[in-house]
Amino acid sequence: MSKSNIKVASGNSLMNRAKNITDTNLLLTITIVVFFAMYIGAMVFQGAGFLKPQTFFNILNANAALIILSCGMSLVMITGSIDISVGGITALVSMCCAVYLDYHGGNVFVAVLVALAIGLAFGLFQGFLIAYLDIQPFIVTLAGMFFARGMTTIVNTKPFNVENEAFTALKMTRVVVPGMGSVNKLGKYVNAYVEIGVLVALIVVIVLFCVLRWTKLGRSFYALGGNKQSALMLGINVKRTKFIAHLLCGILAGIGGFVYFLHVGSGSASHATGAEMDAIASSIIGGTMLTGGVGNIIGTFFGVLSLSTIQNIVSSAGLDQAWWTGITRAVMLCLFLVIQSVVMTMRKKKVAE
Repeated sequence: MSKSNIKVASGNSLMNRAKNITDTNLLLTITIVVFFAMYIGAMVFQGAGFLKPQTFFNILNANAALIILSCGMSLVMITGSIDISVGGITALVSMCCAVYLDYHGGNVFVAVLVALAIGLAFGLFQGFLIAYLDIQPFIVTLAGMFFARGMTTIVNTKPFNVENEAFTALKMTRVVVPGMGSVNKLGKYVNAYVEIGVLVALIVVIVLFCVLRWTKLGRSFYALGGNKQSALMLGINVKRTKFIAHLLCGILAGIGGFVYFLHVGSGSASHATGAEMDAIASSIIGGTMLTGGVGNIIGTFFGVLSLSTIQNIVSSAGLDQAWWTGITRAVMLCLFLVIQSVVMTMRKKKVAE
């Protein structure tokens, strides 16, 4: 290929990347607007709990782990890949940490290292198979999910609550949100709070946002997901970039697994069932496209909040049955897929004109 052709291809790739980033911002705006519209609507029409600041912070407390898992999912989806093992890894991390702390008298710091080691191991192995052996990511991570679930049962079959004093103290730690609170039924003012896991999740969101926005690695993720051939011509090491994306997803699954464990305080083979599907749905709702090249971590954050908010709205409306939650999530996911399709089609027409 001549130098002039390479320059043209590189220029086209840069133009496509700029367009993708614009698409990312547009889908992010749509996600944020929809979330605030839902939450404000719930405050106006349902009132009650939605008017209390703690209701919003409880959404964060309950979904801190999912935020972290969804961030990892968004990374691999931006590169045009997928990882459905994160739920199984979360369950395995929870069980291993629970057994270590209660049955072996372990300490919390080592338990954190155990969680990171498990996530790192899955990220390394799955990333190698996907990036360097070119095996389909769905197949590899499906096997990873089965393996993690099986190993969770092997580690321990019976669910149990952790009674380790140091862990219990950490689990019960609350961070007061200044200037936020409400009056309870006894007429006493109660400060709003978040759990430790929420702080970890917010740090992850901020760090990954900066990585995707201002680093060469982040630009490589978008370029790889936008067009693999163009990424190669830009001098990007495609295999290494894809490997790093899955490695980071595995590490984040380990971190998310410990945050999940910190929230539930128990070990069980049934933990985080369906978490991988929730992570994918949250990423899509947040504006990350399955085709790759488009996505935003802030959008993923609001995607998790939107998914949880619609569930709370349905429950507040008296529809507590599990199938109503499933139906509303399905409708919401389809709605955002349609919005993405319409927006991208309209933008392609404008570019063509």
